[in-house]
Formats: sequence, C-alpha cells, structure tokens
Amino acid sequence: MSLEFSGEIWQWRGPAPYYFVTVPAQECEVIKATAKLASYGWGMIPVKVRIGKTEWQTSLFPKEGRYLIPLKGLVRKAEGLEEGNTVTVRLEVHIRRSGKSK
Repeated sequence: MSLEFSGEIWQWRGPAPYYFVTVPAQECEVIKATAKLASYGWGMIPVKVRIGKTEWQTSLFPKEGRYLIPLKGLVRKAEGLEEGNTVTVRLEVHIRRSGKSK
C-alpha cells in the first residue's frame, strides 16, 4: 500500500532528541485498516519512506491514535531539512503475505 502526503518536521526534545513527521489523520485511518497485516509487534509498522531523493526503511511509531515517521540525521542532512520544514512524504506500508512481510 502506497500513500503520499505532506507534513511538518518536529523535534522530540527528550534525552536523545529525535525528529519526526506525523502522518495525517486520514492516512492514519487507511494504515489502521491494514495494521494487523503489517505490524510485527508493539504496533510498529515497517515502511519504506521517500522524501525528496532520499529513500529508507524504517517503522512507523504509534502514538495517541496516529503514526509518527522517524527522520534519521542522515536523511535530514541529505535533504537539507530542519525542524518546521514541510515535506512531501511517499510511504509504502509493507503488508505481510502468509506470515512474511513484503
């Protein structure tokens, strides 16, 4: 399943700061509909993400009924991104087939 949307980069300022993009509510509902076929545990959902020319594998984090996309430092550096930037995200959710993830 592939989705495309825009979102703002924000920083979680914990002991180890990290950056995220929150998946919009409408797209979260689509993901939730297939979550049982995609999740490998703890509600984590494996995905392939593309922002600009950079593509990587990660997992969506469930939080308060939504999903968060973690942005690695290498991704932010490659695309010249920082907190507050709005980005277009292309997201491919990995659906398991016969107990295996795609």
